[in-house]
Amino acid sequence: MSIEHSQSAFEKAQQLIPGGVNSPVRAFKSVGGIPRFIASGEGGYLIDIDNNRYVDYVQSWGPLIFGHRDESIENAVIDAVKRGLSFGAPTEAESELAELIISIYDSIEKIRFVSSGTEAVMSAIRLARGFTGRDDIVKFTGCYHGHSDALLVQAGSGAVTFGTPSSPGVPADFTKHTLLAEYNNIDSVRQCFADSPGIACVIIEPIAGNMGLVPATKDFLAELRAVCNEYGALLIFDEVMSGFRACLHGAESITGTKPDLVTLGKVIGGGMPVGAFGGRRDIMAHLSPEGGVYQAGTLSGNPVAMAAGLAAIRKLKSNARLYTVLEERAKRLTEGFANAAKENAIPLQTDVRGSMFGFFFAENHIANFADALTSDTDRFARFHAAMLDEGFYFACSQFETGFICSATTDAMIEETIAAADKIFKEL
Repeated sequence: MSIEHSQSAFEKAQQLIPGGVNSPVRAFKSVGGIPRFIASGEGGYLIDIDNNRYVDYVQSWGPLIFGHRDESIENAVIDAVKRGLSFGAPTEAESELAELIISIYDSIEKIRFVSSGTEAVMSAIRLARGFTGRDDIVKFTGCYHGHSDALLVQAGSGAVTFGTPSSPGVPADFTKHTLLAEYNNIDSVRQCFADSPGIACVIIEPIAGNMGLVPATKDFLAELRAVCNEYGALLIFDEVMSGFRACLHGAESITGTKPDLVTLGKVIGGGMPVGAFGGRRDIMAHLSPEGGVYQAGTLSGNPVAMAAGLAAIRKLKSNARLYTVLEERAKRLTEGFANAAKENAIPLQTDVRGSMFGFFFAENHIANFADALTSDTDRFARFHAAMLDEGFYFACSQFETGFICSATTDAMIEETIAAADKIFKEL
């Protein structure tokens, strides 16, 4: 497989863009090799600028649940573009998408659109602080909620600690109100509440996708809800990745736990840049201009993103069985991987939630970020490179999630399993 043009493009990009990429993971640093520069997407495939074709299990990191260039979404975008790219004024499409999402998500009574998941989470936390009048927040190690200052923190030597910045440029004062707990460990959460008298909210990915796929257990989320109720803190579900990906009605419908606020992104833009946060009506009433908590964005709710989102969510709502089909294919893929790994004496842990799947080269079940860090990242890097050479495009990090789209066929799944089996023999 020749990647001459991608090599040249990457060399040029590095002279113009820090690291040659506009989002760090794309640089392939954790897996080695040269990132493929993409020319186009087609259904379940990517085609790079060297004309190599790959079965795509990244799907733009989640939003393309119908694959690349879905006709209904594409037509909706073209029609919207013909009417104008952006107005900086209200359109009916904003209310139509809001009404559609509210009709599907039981925990959302009002919603505000933004342009990214980072904005959605940042704004939801500000709203939680404004609503409660408290400053501290609790997040979990291994959960990623965007790159806003208060959330770029890492754990100290203990399981629970006040956050310290994990990126230069983030003042310690910005993270001193962020407390860290261990995913799926309710005792660590209770310790946070013991350490702080003023916790505004707990934010969690109920289906974590940024330490690999690691779902929270039903019991843990139920206990988390009870703790928040006990102390008067809000519970925020970050479903920027999992919303409309794991299932139609959100993590609440899988876990039985109802959050106070939800953040969304990815799928609700049909591939366009978009995010949203919503929740209880009394909480959302504190948001400007109805209340005093300020949030704004010139391109929020822009007509092109709204058109793409409407096309995508309408299609999902009219075909709820799609999630069953996608989950069956995701399970077939991961079971195929697990069987092939077992035959070759390679430890492998897998999990699936709807159209989301994950796998770790690890001996034991993965329940939190500390467990995820025990995985063999060198073996993953070798596997990733070999699968890329065979024509299969997986996320370029052990700590990311894979995605099945409606254009991923049974034949593609079988081809992927066969390639993995071949590579496992060499690993």
